[in-house]
Amino acid sequence: MRDFFLALTRNTVSLIGTAIAVSSAVLIIILMIIEYMDIHGSAYIGIISYLILPAFFVLGLLLIPYGIMRERRHARLAEERGEPPPRFPILDLNNARTRRSVLIFSILTVINVVILSAATYKGVHVMESDAFCGTTCHTVMEPEFTAYKRSPHAKVGCVECHIGPGADWFVKSKLSGAWQLVAVALDLHPRPIPTPIENLRPARETCEQCHWPTKFVGDKLIVKTSYAEDEANTELKSVLLLRIGGIQGRQSEGIHWHVDPGVQIRYRADEKRETIYDVELTQPDGTVKLYKNGEADDELGEWRVMDCVDCHNRPTHIYRQPQVEVDLALQDGRIDKSLPFIRRQGRRVLLQDYESHEQARVAIARHIDTFYQENYPEIYTARSASIKESGQALGDMYAFNVFPKMKVTWGIYPNHIGHMDFPGCFRCHNNDHATDSGDVISQNCSTCHTLLAMEEEDPKVLEQLQP
Repeated sequence: MRDFFLALTRNTVSLIGTAIAVSSAVLIIILMIIEYMDIHGSAYIGIISYLILPAFFVLGLLLIPYGIMRERRHARLAEERGEPPPRFPILDLNNARTRRSVLIFSILTVINVVILSAATYKGVHVMESDAFCGTTCHTVMEPEFTAYKRSPHAKVGCVECHIGPGADWFVKSKLSGAWQLVAVALDLHPRPIPTPIENLRPARETCEQCHWPTKFVGDKLIVKTSYAEDEANTELKSVLLLRIGGIQGRQSEGIHWHVDPGVQIRYRADEKRETIYDVELTQPDGTVKLYKNGEADDELGEWRVMDCVDCHNRPTHIYRQPQVEVDLALQDGRIDKSLPFIRRQGRRVLLQDYESHEQARVAIARHIDTFYQENYPEIYTARSASIKESGQALGDMYAFNVFPKMKVTWGIYPNHIGHMDFPGCFRCHNNDHATDSGDVISQNCSTCHTLLAMEEEDPKVLEQLQP
């Protein structure tokens, strides 16, 4: 034992390596105990515990044998022997001192392997956490992480969709992440961050772990609430019967017909999948129809089999339009709908340009406050609290959807569900895609839904549905 510690400490390099390894191991163990006690800190604690400290731990371990070898080489040169030294050290286990050294080295190696294995496992776990994905890069991922926290999938881990099960996609994600780390560190990333269309795992391997299109069947009654931009912020209702389709076991109808097991749809599009050039339909009987959008170049775009994300392209990272945000806030009470013209003023003030979230919150609150102070002084005096709360809510809406530093503005990320704010369905259903025989992909509304009321104050159909 004495000789072993002498070997570690009688040269500077090994001594530094020992200090680094021991310090790192102690810190890793302490931070593990803190985590075990359920004491949570920021995302950086996990990064330090399981990524940075293990790297220093390995560095220290490597410095120890390097220092010993370096010190021995210098000793041999100092002795100036005539015969060449042996290439490898001779381990005579019959020697009690050698056996003790090998035993000590083996025990310490096992301990080091256990520590490093635990740290590596936890390091992978940290890298796959939502906090690591969303907060480590701060400004870069702030838009997507903010949208994720407000989404229907807020309790689904990032890696469940972006990586999914299997080692191959895990490796691909880590290789992609290595370049992303370099891009962030050297400020090489684009603004805004483009939607990772090409690198997403096929929807059938991720989405359909939970959602089966053939299980969402029949028709669904949808009631949408919006508000007019008049003084009373008149509440309007739109009612439609959505034809979901998706009948299992036979050819379905409606929206989920597009992913019916007996049907295959392929298409060619631009790199963003927003302009569809050609659509190929293979029917259950094997008949193939090719719908072409004008005289598109046959070499333009790669063929892709249609799946869930071609319509549900933003199931999690959802950015809403200003009018949608204001309507939702009016509906759930975050904005007082009895304030005159609040819908109109709210939408207008959200569309202004601001340099930061902080500036936007101040300017939006001031605009709303000034509008009522100048135009409705009595309401301003009597309802000042509601006016202030409405201004704050509008500031939140801006901060949820617009990120000036990343050049994320209203409408920068199109949502292809429906066709109200973006082309969506009309990318194909536009009467422009036709076969050589004249068949077209129809824009007939009844293909996917039946409109029962359109922005009416008191739709009769809702009265009829009352018990």
